[in-house]
Amino acid sequence: MNVLILGAGAVGLSIAAKLSSVCNVHAVCRERHAEKIHLDGFKMTGIWGESTYSFSCSADIPEDNEFDYIFIASKSTATESICEQFKDSIKGHEVISMQNGLGNEEIISKYTDSVIGGTIITGFEWKGDATINVSVESGPMNLGRFPSGMDESVIRLAELVREAGISVETTENIKTSIWSKVLYNSALNPLGAVMGVPYGKLSNSHSWSIIRNIVEEAFQVVESEKVPLPWNKAEEYLEYLHDVQIPNTANHHSSMLQDLSSRRRTEIDFLNGAIVRMAEELGVEAAFNSFISEQIRFMEDLQAN
Repeated sequence: MNVLILGAGAVGLSIAAKLSSVCNVHAVCRERHAEKIHLDGFKMTGIWGESTYSFSCSADIPEDNEFDYIFIASKSTATESICEQFKDSIKGHEVISMQNGLGNEEIISKYTDSVIGGTIITGFEWKGDATINVSVESGPMNLGRFPSGMDESVIRLAELVREAGISVETTENIKTSIWSKVLYNSALNPLGAVMGVPYGKLSNSHSWSIIRNIVEEAFQVVESEKVPLPWNKAEEYLEYLHDVQIPNTANHHSSMLQDLSSRRRTEIDFLNGAIVRMAEELGVEAAFNSFISEQIRFMEDLQAN
């Protein structure tokens, strides 16, 4: 089995490392990470185990290679450019979006007819070039045919991921998994970045008031989109977020905080920003999501200047 991972940052390189024990992997990543992996290997610590991995990687795709599966693991802000850059390799192949937010699968669908949606709620934190600590996990990876359904190709991929030692489940309703992760990310990611605190601190009564409103607005959009969720009401999800997800990821720092600290654009437009756009189209109010989106964009501009 040959697997290609495009846009391999912390998530993509970590998945590549685990998969390298059960199949042939090539990761397209930044040159400095590729050089470090070639010299010293990819170092992983944390809850996925402590080990050093060696696998094929570079800043481009090797010539004359065919791949059974192609992961896109980049920031959502790079999905379109990656698809355009590697469109000849993507066309006609199974492509998996292992990304945050709404809209990635729709973008990928413009370049191939075979799209698999994927979600993973796991904390990957850089500790140096080609060095990652896997800090927290709030559930298994989810894989499913996009926009819905199940088939042998998805099942084979899940078996491969499971063999590599990654917890994974399959679903016929991948949009449910995508929206479930969007709820989690929209509630915690931008607020954690604005306040500069790990997720565990966000259960404070004052921050929880903001989170409650963000989630209630998002639920209005989900209900209008008729996406089935494991929770019937916003209050049910908020209880799960408070009692299960925040404790499981209490020490995790927001990826947006990491982006802002590194002067990178965040994924706000694919999370709360996407909720705002959809709410506007539906004629639904989303003031809290709009406000937190504008705060993050302001912080982006400050970092850029």
